[in-house]
Amino acid sequence: MEKTHNSAIEHRIDYTGAKMGMWIFLFTEMLLFGGLFLLYSVYRAKYVPDFHNAAEDLNILLGTSNTVILLTSSLTMALSISAIKKGAGRMSLVCQGITVLLAIFFLVNKYVEWSAHIHHGIYPDSSVLLAMSRGEIVFFGLYFVMTGIHGLHVLAGAGVIIGMIFFTLRKKITPDDFVKLENAGLYWHFVDIIWIYLFPLFYLIT
Repeated sequence: MEKTHNSAIEHRIDYTGAKMGMWIFLFTEMLLFGGLFLLYSVYRAKYVPDFHNAAEDLNILLGTSNTVILLTSSLTMALSISAIKKGAGRMSLVCQGITVLLAIFFLVNKYVEWSAHIHHGIYPDSSVLLAMSRGEIVFFGLYFVMTGIHGLHVLAGAGVIIGMIFFTLRKKITPDDFVKLENAGLYWHFVDIIWIYLFPLFYLIT
């Protein structure tokens, strides 16, 4: 009886420590993106017309599509956690797999969009970009840096979720021990929230 009680306490401590570690990690990520958003705000206030003109070159349809994709992926990720808590391991695996597929769709859309910009000569240090106004150069510089970093986070998140699929299959994620999946979900929701800010800042500028 005492051994079972001690085991439960140790499990609770491990759970709390894992969650705390993830929140600390996410806080450092917030500092990174918070600094970029602050930088964006400063230049946005300085080059209002140029930012507006540059934003017209972005594909709102692809941006909207990616927003829907990531919002849906947040839902499937949440459903995967809910399923594993209820003991529905197979359903959790299906939802995790869908989340990974949606991440891939997001990255493919972003690849298509970036390819179109590059095809038109708009990329860092290109002659076409350097011929634009100062504000437009800054806009596209921030656009490539911020969406690029976010894209890397999406790729990393997809890799983490693939790892969770492996752990679920190996029964290392169970209804009694699902903190790994919960932490993966926290990271994925963070990635989605960042895009919710990036989308209006770059695509919906007026």
